Amino acid sequence: MTTSKLNSLKKNVAPYEITDTKSSIRQIFNTLGPLVIFWYAAYLSLSISYWLAIPFVLLSSGFLVRTFIICHDCTHQSFFKNRLANDIIGTLTGILTLIPYQQWKNSHSIHHATSSNLDKRGTGDMWLLTVEEYTKSSWIRRMAYRVYRNPVTMLFLGPIGVFLIQYRMNVKGARRKEKINTYITNISLVALYGLLIWAIGWQAFVLIQAPIFMISGMLGIWLFYVQHQFEDSYFENQDEWSYLKAAVEGSSYYKLPKLLQWITGNIGFHHVHHLSPKIPNYNLEKAHNAVPPLQKATTITLRTSLKSLNHRLWDEHSKTFVGFNDIKHLIKNQDSVVDHLKIPNPRLEGE
Repeated sequence: MTTSKLNSLKKNVAPYEITDTKSSIRQIFNTLGPLVIFWYAAYLSLSISYWLAIPFVLLSSGFLVRTFIICHDCTHQSFFKNRLANDIIGTLTGILTLIPYQQWKNSHSIHHATSSNLDKRGTGDMWLLTVEEYTKSSWIRRMAYRVYRNPVTMLFLGPIGVFLIQYRMNVKGARRKEKINTYITNISLVALYGLLIWAIGWQAFVLIQAPIFMISGMLGIWLFYVQHQFEDSYFENQDEWSYLKAAVEGSSYYKLPKLLQWITGNIGFHHVHHLSPKIPNYNLEKAHNAVPPLQKATTITLRTSLKSLNHRLWDEHSKTFVGFNDIKHLIKNQDSVVDHLKIPNPRLEGE
């Protein structure tokens, strides 16, 4: 897609950047209300059977993901017109989702500004190596990368590592406002969880909150992962990188069933969101439907998105994701590796 067409897309979605305060308030009630109700229903069900509590745990997990979407919109100042209102609601929903609002706001803004830029990786994104970087890495780094990209690590250990450990600490160089917000989040979590444990007992609390945390955390990581790690995504070095191309071609349209689309706050329209982060989540589908070129974005479904689990390395030459098995094949044939990566062949240096 040419630069002029991309700029035209940006102009076409501008009308949908307008925040509707009534819609935002309505979303707070239809998200946090059910979250509290289903959480309490899960607790009441424990006196009968834990199996009866499981459906309410699953529903609570879904609404916690939807709560995160509100926090996410607040970081982009798109949920309310007033900055202070965004910061307050963002902090409160951040506490519920274990995310320090200001810290995540800063790292996520960097993610948007550098998404798909191979020269500016490392903040607000997932660890990604190119084929060339991987083949040149030491065996220790290769092993660490393999462990990191393993689905078990990503989906089961990821929530613990990110939400329970990483987000409890301030990042190096964090400003005073960000540090204070992290402290407020941590203190509020201790107070909230302490109150719940006092009210219902630690056993009941763990039986309910632990699976909600894991399920919602897995869903959050999966959504973030799959919408940038599809087969023919877009990654370029700084000299060829384009913000608009990264938005439209480096973000997918995750076509979900309507119920899941609603629960996930329309985040599946990720290409629209990256094109214009100012669009509130309840306007993303409207923008997608109103601008035909956006409907040509790479579309993935629940079934096809599972293929992304095999997308481990970015091949700069074929402009696509490849798996570790592809690299094994290349390594077995050293001449293929030399030709593929365009690395000088040591055997020919003396000729």
